[in-house]
Amino acid sequence: MFSLNKFLITLSLVAITLLPVAAFAGDIGHYGIGKTATAKEIAGWDIDVRSDGKGLPKGEGSVAQGEPLYEAKCASCHGLFGEGEGRWPPLAGGEDSLTEDRPEKTVGSYWPYVSTLWDYINRAMPFPAPQSLTPHEVYAISAYILYLNDLVEDDFVLTQSNLASIKMPNEANFYIDNRPDTSNTRCMKDCKDPSKIIIVESLRGITPEQEKEAIEEASTKTTLSAAAIEGKATYTTSCLACHDSGIAGAPMVSDKGAWAERLEQGMDTVVNHAINGFSGDKGMMPPKGGNLSLTNEQVKNAVQYMIEAE
Repeated sequence: MFSLNKFLITLSLVAITLLPVAAFAGDIGHYGIGKTATAKEIAGWDIDVRSDGKGLPKGEGSVAQGEPLYEAKCASCHGLFGEGEGRWPPLAGGEDSLTEDRPEKTVGSYWPYVSTLWDYINRAMPFPAPQSLTPHEVYAISAYILYLNDLVEDDFVLTQSNLASIKMPNEANFYIDNRPDTSNTRCMKDCKDPSKIIIVESLRGITPEQEKEAIEEASTKTTLSAAAIEGKATYTTSCLACHDSGIAGAPMVSDKGAWAERLEQGMDTVVNHAINGFSGDKGMMPPKGGNLSLTNEQVKNAVQYMIEAE
């Protein structure tokens, strides 16, 4: 009788026999591709912080030191007192609002751990230039935000040693969700034929066919160029936050005068600034808007969309 297990074992042995000797060398990766990460390379990625403070780097920052840093790097989005600007989220306030119909989730009213605050600032802030802050600056800004929420006094100094000792007001309301991912029983026999399953509506409230028709209809009505149409998705995911509100001097899509002024330098210069970054009297632009995973073509198309969009 044919044995699938024996066949697979035999196939594996043949594959191993055919592998080059380099595949088993310890100083290079599996199948001879790549190399073992160095301790320095690993340290560059190992920046997560646990709720008990493990993972925090050495450093300290006071409320007094954090105030000017916050005003320079955070207030344009989050307000001078953490109240939030425009559609940017507030960081302070909202006490005892979580049971209301429209709760205000801020650092003081909702967040469970101070380590979450430190880690988020360290990873992602300030928005135009993430991971540009030193550990001391992150400690100082975190201390000031805690002060805005009346969680520490004005002479408080935050360090890697005392951070985990600060208890947040809403910590007790967070708990481990130990429910299983699904309660459904896997179908192993007499399963429904997938070809007979009819999708009656999507999450948008219309059938996939109607959704496709709507997208096609919208694309035929647009006056945008092909490059601008391609760039719209990139704009929405990576550019909108600054270019919709003018943060850090970013020209807003609706400000055609600002774009016309920049285009006087030539389209190549505008695209070059978007790809490689720019800093000057009119503001600053991080390379590729801070999303370095974008290709140069995606950035170029996003610029074209912003120029053409109404």
